[in-house]
Amino acid sequence: MTVTATAPIAPLGNTKLFQPIKVGRNTLPQRIAFAPSTRCRATKDNIPTDLQHQYYSDRAQYPGTLIVTEATYTSAQGGLNPYIPGIYNSEQVKAWKKINESIHAQGSFSSVQLWYLGRVADPASLKAHGLDFVAPSPVYFTPESEAAAKACGNELRALTTDEIEDIIENQYPAAAQNALDAGFDYIEIHSAHGYLLDQFLNLATNKRTDEYGYETVENRARLLLRIIDRLIPIVGADRLAVRLSPWAQFQNVVVEGEEIHKYILTQLQARADQGNELAYVSLVEPRVQASWDVAEEDQIGSNSFASKYWKGTFMKAGSYTYDAPEFKTMLKDLEDDRTMIGFSRYFISCPDLIRRLKDGLNLTPYERPTFYTQDNWGYNTWNNYGENKEFIEEDEVKVLGKVIA
Repeated sequence: MTVTATAPIAPLGNTKLFQPIKVGRNTLPQRIAFAPSTRCRATKDNIPTDLQHQYYSDRAQYPGTLIVTEATYTSAQGGLNPYIPGIYNSEQVKAWKKINESIHAQGSFSSVQLWYLGRVADPASLKAHGLDFVAPSPVYFTPESEAAAKACGNELRALTTDEIEDIIENQYPAAAQNALDAGFDYIEIHSAHGYLLDQFLNLATNKRTDEYGYETVENRARLLLRIIDRLIPIVGADRLAVRLSPWAQFQNVVVEGEEIHKYILTQLQARADQGNELAYVSLVEPRVQASWDVAEEDQIGSNSFASKYWKGTFMKAGSYTYDAPEFKTMLKDLEDDRTMIGFSRYFISCPDLIRRLKDGLNLTPYERPTFYTQDNWGYNTWNNYGENKEFIEEDEVKVLGKVIA
């Protein structure tokens, strides 16, 4: 593998990036987190592997790092696409516990991101396990998804109110308890990027006319807020978090922007005022859509509104390296003294990213074609700065991919 180092970056060790920050019940010694990054290295039946054990351990090497996992299935109904981890059975809990023990041994922290696919799930995978293809409303996200659903006889349908109750009362609580049993320090609810909870928020995907319907922001946000309220007594508010993407159009949703997210943040602040402040609110910056950059001329909106309504800790993520070597945007966002910065793509290619940012060491470019493959190449084959470890050839690594599959 050949990589070319970037131009030198400014050392950030004397900036606010390396000052302590309180995140719920823990104080982190610096303000860098590994943002959730789907990588597809679990088994076909959604159990984390030893590849993931090494991957997360390597990125926890700087004490006090907050590691947020890749999106992780809340329940079988929530996903079942292969190679993505879940946290709904004992084998998954056992595997995550091993990973968390390694993260904690290095003095770092972990947060599991609970995920529910909704209309972007694979209808054939669901049908193979006797599960329906469900969403807020029967609105397919692409013609290809509709064709696949019809071909396998598992067409998209709206969740019933009884099924919504089961998601709130059983599926999320069970996953949260499993996460605690697996040793996670935090639990992050994924309500972004066009997945199920965001589908309820979004007018492109929510056509319901009941108490969860499109007619008011209160109705559209009801499911998310009820899940939060259900998990607070199980997890503790100071171990609970939520991820939002106010400006995303990923997976054919429309930009919802400030209105509904202002409402959600106001509701979260009201809970904080009553003694139930969440550990953090994770915001996706408008510079990205999922793992893709958005050209400056195509960017919509700003997350600056959020600090007016939420007074707690933020995690902000989304191409904070775009203005390197000075990192002016990141340093400005850190001025409020309650923001962490989540890095993803450069944390993939630089396991020791925190040291590199602290000391101003070159960043190694990432390789996008390896993001969603199933072998080890481009996963655990990245060096710390100055190391020249030898790795097995790519053709040999693909054999390992067959083993974990």
